[in-house]
Amino acid sequence: MLIAVGSLAFMGLALGGLLGTAAHYLAVEEDPIEAELQAMLPGSQCGQCGYVGCAQAAAALARGEAVVTLCPPGGKAVAEALAARLGIKVDLSAVADTGPQLAQVSEEICIGCCRCIKVCPTDAIVGAAKQIHNVIREACTGCAACIDRCPTEAMTLVPVPVSLQHWIWPKPATANA
Repeated sequence: MLIAVGSLAFMGLALGGLLGTAAHYLAVEEDPIEAELQAMLPGSQCGQCGYVGCAQAAAALARGEAVVTLCPPGGKAVAEALAARLGIKVDLSAVADTGPQLAQVSEEICIGCCRCIKVCPTDAIVGAAKQIHNVIREACTGCAACIDRCPTEAMTLVPVPVSLQHWIWPKPATANA
């Protein structure tokens, strides 16, 4: 019995050391700018920018193949941060900044077709076929993918409601005297 336990422990140590050595020598170096740009993006993986996810969008930004205004959920704040990090100037007059928004289902119109559930990248919409759907606020990123897919226009985007979790102390007004 002790021989079996000892041999398994030795094999585990030997194979673990081999994997650690292989990971060290076969590691792929990533561009640090890509990681910084990906951290600036919202991480919703919604695909509105034309890329599969935020990692691919960050890689395209680092290579100079994409514009900094590519992220609709990020709005002007993300575009400004990306432009500052990349050291470029950008005209943000065409970027609409509606603030953070969430999807909402109008229960009177929802027919339960499940089209919105299939396109939601974060699985924030719950429901079943021929049943009224609902949106989990904490999971919704406001990507608006469900808005285009709804045949009855039951899905809309609304501003994030003020609650205890989302309330922000208002900034003091500056006195121009």
